[in-house]
Amino acid sequence: MPANNENLNNENLNVPGDHIQQPARSRALQTTSTEAGGPAGRTLPDDETLLRVRGLKKVYHTDGGDIEAVRNLTFDLGRNELVCLVGPSGSGKTTLLKCIAGLLAPTEGEVVLAGKKITAPPKKMAVVFQEYGRSLFPWLRVADNVELPLKNAGVPKAERTRLVNEALEAVGLAHVPKSYPWQLSGGMQQRVAIARAVAYQPEVLLMDEPFAAVDAQTRADLEDLVRRIWKQLGMTVLFVTHDIDESVYLGQRVIILSSSPTVVQEDLVIDLPAERDQLETRADPRFTELRHHVYEQIQLAKKGHRPDAEKVNR
Repeated sequence: MPANNENLNNENLNVPGDHIQQPARSRALQTTSTEAGGPAGRTLPDDETLLRVRGLKKVYHTDGGDIEAVRNLTFDLGRNELVCLVGPSGSGKTTLLKCIAGLLAPTEGEVVLAGKKITAPPKKMAVVFQEYGRSLFPWLRVADNVELPLKNAGVPKAERTRLVNEALEAVGLAHVPKSYPWQLSGGMQQRVAIARAVAYQPEVLLMDEPFAAVDAQTRADLEDLVRRIWKQLGMTVLFVTHDIDESVYLGQRVIILSSSPTVVQEDLVIDLPAERDQLETRADPRFTELRHHVYEQIQLAKKGHRPDAEKVNR
């Protein structure tokens, strides 16, 4: 099944090695603009940074001419940080995520994980995609789906069993290890995909609109699941979403992208309490203010607004 074979590679299930290189040179941190003069997101000191994006540009070469999808993106993610990424449709969010994951080579710039440049999918990174139905193998039971990347990585059987059990417990699926994905609801299938990523023990978890295909109640449950797993396991999470409320509820920061060709329009700190609750947090006046601000920025982006470098970080 070609679709599943494609996702086998995309979800880090069979990565032969740690495809990362030492970066060619270091760049000055704590700036608000890139070397090319464009606006930049938040940058951090070396000892606080796990993932670094610098001057990232992606141009697609087509028969109809070049398409500049991403112009100049710079930002850092700290260790154990949960950051959401939002922007207008077509702003290059998925392109950016694929470049970060090592699935797509940037035209210019670099992505650096733990001090090493990414050139292909690194071992300590996992991706959860929106289309869980295509990423799970319907002929494998739940536990076998979760175990597959560990098996491909050569993890011993006893350790695989422990990691699978812990991952299923973490996502609330310890009671269905012998079920097949097609026997589960959409929300439960996405939990399987999350469990597979978690079992791999990544340092960075990338999530590309993972809840877009589920109903509102399931979405709220999965949002709380992500925050719970993030706290328990201490991962760094980059969460791409179209849902403004979701970005404000989940994130410690929200990076707002401009319209294409993409730059960072704003890198916003979400100053809500660390503990979040679907009812209490969403009723907080500050939540409403932040939601309004993010919505306003996205509407500006749709109209072609280009940010000033000094106004990007708030």
